[in-house]
Amino acid sequence: LFSMGKISGAKVARLKASFNLLHGTLRSCQESELNLLQKAKRFRAELERQQQELEKAELFPEGQDTEVSRMRQQLLQFHNKLRESEDREYQMQYQLECLWEDKICLEKEYESQPKPVEQEKRYLTLKESCDEMRKEIAQRRQEIRSLTEDMEARHKQMQKEQRELLMSVLSLGLQAELAQLLSMPGQLGKEIERINRKKIDVEKRKAVLEEQLQELAELKKKTQARCRQLEEERRAVVRELEGHRAHLEAAQRESSLLLKEVEMTKEKETILLGQRGVLDINMNHTVVERMSLHENLARKVREKDRLLRALKKVQLQLKVAKDSVTHTQELYNKTKSQVSQECRISHKQQSVMNDEVQAVEQCVEQKQALIRESIRRREELHHLTTLTLIKADERNQKSRELLKAQVECFTITSAYHCCRNKTSYLQNGNFTLEGKNILYFKCKSMELFFQLYDVIKSERNKCVHLIQFASKQTAEMMETFKILENEIEILRTNAMYKDRLLQKSRLKHVHSHAIRDGLKNDISKMVWVLQEMRSKREEQRLNISKLTHMINSQEQELLHMRKSHEASVKSRNERGVQLLEREEEMCIFYEKVNVQESLIREGTLEIQALEEEIRSLRMLITEETRQIDVCKKQVPCKRALEEESTLLQIQLSECKDRLLFLEKSLEDQATEKRSRKLSGEDPSPVELIKKIEQLEERLAEREAQLLEKELVYEQVTRLSQNIRAKAENGKEDTLKLAKRVNEFQSRIKDYTKKLMAVVSELAMRQAQALCLQQELRERELQLDSCQRRLEQGLPPSDSIEQEWQRCLREQHRHQADAEEKAREEERNLLPNGVYTTAETRPNAYIPGEDPLPLPKPYGALAPFKPSEPGTNMRHIRKPQPKPIEI
Repeated sequence: LFSMGKISGAKVARLKASFNLLHGTLRSCQESELNLLQKAKRFRAELERQQQELEKAELFPEGQDTEVSRMRQQLLQFHNKLRESEDREYQMQYQLECLWEDKICLEKEYESQPKPVEQEKRYLTLKESCDEMRKEIAQRRQEIRSLTEDMEARHKQMQKEQRELLMSVLSLGLQAELAQLLSMPGQLGKEIERINRKKIDVEKRKAVLEEQLQELAELKKKTQARCRQLEEERRAVVRELEGHRAHLEAAQRESSLLLKEVEMTKEKETILLGQRGVLDINMNHTVVERMSLHENLARKVREKDRLLRALKKVQLQLKVAKDSVTHTQELYNKTKSQVSQECRISHKQQSVMNDEVQAVEQCVEQKQALIRESIRRREELHHLTTLTLIKADERNQKSRELLKAQVECFTITSAYHCCRNKTSYLQNGNFTLEGKNILYFKCKSMELFFQLYDVIKSERNKCVHLIQFASKQTAEMMETFKILENEIEILRTNAMYKDRLLQKSRLKHVHSHAIRDGLKNDISKMVWVLQEMRSKREEQRLNISKLTHMINSQEQELLHMRKSHEASVKSRNERGVQLLEREEEMCIFYEKVNVQESLIREGTLEIQALEEEIRSLRMLITEETRQIDVCKKQVPCKRALEEESTLLQIQLSECKDRLLFLEKSLEDQATEKRSRKLSGEDPSPVELIKKIEQLEERLAEREAQLLEKELVYEQVTRLSQNIRAKAENGKEDTLKLAKRVNEFQSRIKDYTKKLMAVVSELAMRQAQALCLQQELRERELQLDSCQRRLEQGLPPSDSIEQEWQRCLREQHRHQADAEEKAREEERNLLPNGVYTTAETRPNAYIPGEDPLPLPKPYGALAPFKPSEPGTNMRHIRKPQPKPIEI
């Protein structure tokens, strides 16, 4: 630094002397520290020795209160008091040292503070300079205020001249518009004639469309009447089918009652129980079918409602799309093509409906024939089942008689053999007259029994043949019954398909109604447009008369404006010369203002630098005070810390002594285990030289790179300092400009947001007003049509009629559901008032031995009621009875 010229020689000598002094003090401190460490070691060893002796002394058994123990206690008490007094003395000394240091610091601060005379002189100079600056600033402000007032007056005059110029331009534009409007009456007359011709054509087309609409209405009435007839026929067929089913169920019930009355025996009871189980299963199947049909019906109703809602939405969309059509000619062509298509479609639909009606009638006839055939087959099946049961009973009876006959035959054969023996015995000569008579009668009875046996055997064979024939017929009847059921299902699917087709045709019919209503709306809109055009024509006539009057007045104003324009041009030229002179004066004032601002900026920068220094000094003072407070808090622990530091220094010196001892033992060649050889090979001197050269080259490269980076760093720091100075100088101006720009931008954004919100709200209101106007017109047209239909005795509209019918159906359905629920609750109520859905169990029986079939209640042991067969029945094999062999 001295060679570079940054420090003087006296300062270098003073620094060297202070350095030497500090070095000497450091060496003396180190020496004293070493001496103190050696003393601490010695004292520590002595202390350890004394502690060991004290421990040994404490190991001796304590006796009773002796003079030695009392002396020891007194010694310990005096020792504790001594330590407390030493601690107090140490704290007092430390506080005294701290107070001396504070006193020295305060004296230094007092000496460093400036004297009051110098402060007064500096204050007076600064006050004078501030007064001069204030006077200059007031003069500049007055000049600026006068200049701004002059500028505002000039600006107002310029605005007035601009308004006059705009008025002149507007007058010229009005003259041009007047010339255009003078040529407008002829064009308007031609347009009015063309509109009249179009109006006549539209009225003619309207008459043609009304005739076509009347024809379509007649066709609609015919199709509706035909649909009603078909619906009534279908309902009549359904009622007949339900009546036949009811008759069939009644006949089945009567047959079951007759069978119960006729078959009172135990065997017939078992057969009837089997039939009852079959009937229960069938009834469950019918209940399940009824539930599925009810669910299908509800699903169809929901689908129908959803389709109706979708149809209404589509109709509304169609109306909105048709309202947007503006060109009347294109709309007429479209409506004409649609009407022709509808006529063709209506003819096709009528032909298709006729074919469908014929097909439905044929299906109904086939269905009735099949129902009759199924009833007849069921009767035959029932008759055959009764015959099989009777034959089975006869077979059982005949089998029992056969067993009895076999037993009698066996007895007779045995008696016959006995008689034969007796006859042989009599033939031999040992018989009497009575024996002969007995033998004769026995032979006669035997012949009768043989004849009866042959007759019974032939009847049994006949019964077996009849049973086989009946089983074959039952199998054939079951197959035919299955075929008939399949045919009934096919007819049912065909009927459902026909119903769907009928619904589609109805939807098409409703669609044609919607198209007709749209055409009516279009015609009414055309009439309304013609009325508006007439009103516009009258308004245009009035506007033309007003415009002619305005043109005359504007011509007179235009002459006055020309004269005033010439005078304003002269005054403008004079003002322009004056403005140039004032601009030159403003430039001079701006230069003076810039010089003053630069001076003010420099003063503010110096003030900021001083404020920063003051801030840093304050921070240092706070840090020093904080450290002093921390040290004051740590005063009570200083003795313990010093003791700990002495212990650590003692341990460090011991470690150093141990290290010196190990180094000496390593250098001593007498010891064998002073060193340990390392594995591996030592490099040769040539290799070491090469490595050294490589490392030197790398070091040189690194040094060169470091120098380059240092140069670059110096240049960058020099440039950055210049840029930092410029940036600091322009910070305030940029900050003010940025603030003003941000304020203006925020205000602009707020105003644009408000403007956009107002515009969007206005657009929404306009769109809402247009929608409401359109809806009002539609409602008025709908109200007129409803009033006309009510006057004719018809419903207001088809949609209202359908909605009314739907409401009635819903009401009837809810009423039927409520009645059905009430009936089911009554059915599920027990006589004791308990609600249950379980089947009632029999609590009585009819004895078979009594002549009167009166029910008797069960006792404590009621019969077992088997549960219904579940899904596990499919795993059980049906019994296959073996055929009877004769």
